[in-house]
This record gives sequence, C-alpha cells and structure tokens, in this order.
Amino acid sequence: MKSSLIILSFFATGLLLGVFRIFPQEWAQSNLSFYILCLLMFSVGISIGQDPNAFRQFRNLSPRMLFLPVMTVLGTYLGVIVVGLFLHDRSLTECLAVGSGFGYYSLSSILITEYKGIELGTIALLVNIFREVLTLLLAPRMVKYFGKLAPISAGGATTMDTTFPVIIKNSGKEYSIISIYHGFIMDFSVPFLVTFFCSI
Repeated sequence: MKSSLIILSFFATGLLLGVFRIFPQEWAQSNLSFYILCLLMFSVGISIGQDPNAFRQFRNLSPRMLFLPVMTVLGTYLGVIVVGLFLHDRSLTECLAVGSGFGYYSLSSILITEYKGIELGTIALLVNIFREVLTLLLAPRMVKYFGKLAPISAGGATTMDTTFPVIIKNSGKEYSIISIYHGFIMDFSVPFLVTFFCSI
C-alpha cells in the first residue's frame, strides 16, 4: 500500500510540474522514458538473479500450479473484453494492452506511453495501481469467498513483491512458493504481452 501511494505521489508531482511547465518541453519529447525503462528492466533482472532460492523453489512446484499464471492471464483478458464492450472510444487491443500490465504499473505505463501516447499510458498506470491496491485491501475477503489462490491471481505481477506479505498472511505460508513463481512469470510476460497488443 505504501509503495503504491509513493508511486501515485510521484505521478501527481510530475503531472503538476508538467501542467505548470516547470521543466523544459524538450524533456517530455526526449527518450528519457526509454532509458528509465531500460534501467527498470535491468533492476528487475538483478532482483530475480540475486535470489538464490528462486529457481530451486520453482522446481518444487506442483505441476497443476504451473498453469496458475495462464489462468490469471485468461481471467484478466476475459474481464478486459467485458469492460471493453462499454468503452467505445478505445479499441479492444488498447484495452488488452492496459490489462496486460497485470498490476506492474511502472513498466506497463512506460511501455504504453512509448507506443500509444501519454493518455493511454496514464490510464495504464492508474488501472494497474488500482489492481494492486484492491488486492492489498480485499485479500481476506478473496480468500474467504473464492479460495486461497484468489489473491495470487488478483495480485498479478505483484505477488512476488508488494502483495506477497498480504498473500502469505491470508492464504498461508505454504502458498509462498506459488506466489513467487506466479509473480515471476507474470513479471516476465508483461513486456512481451504489452508490446504485442500495442503493436497490433
């Protein structure tokens, strides 16, 4: 929750600085966001590579659980398609690109801004932050009404970092490995799926 609020505050600050033209116009039109994206991808690779238990834990997963990220993707896309029917000013591929962030708001919003512009990038940022925040707030009810895998699917790409403590608290420590695996796969899929739908 705290990290989401920090990200939102940075976004709001940047928005205000842009509105009041505090920084030169050339900054907004430069490749700065691309370089930030490269740095972000680099840091994600380091964080995964430095975890000595990550790959060992993946090998111990139940074969049935290996398909959980696939079901998360399909469930997300089903929800996006339903919502997309009511959004007449946005194409289905744009909606699917936003949904493909799976809660990874920083990476997905930068990618979508690069491909589709600031407006859709901002929508992607907010939608994916809401996904994370709702998982943090509603995890106990998700477990109660939909089962212990529900907050993992709802958390999307955040289940190996920001929503991980909430998932362990409500689903149990035995779900830590599947939560990390799920987050790893979802993190890995975001740049490919977002880029794919932005390119169509």
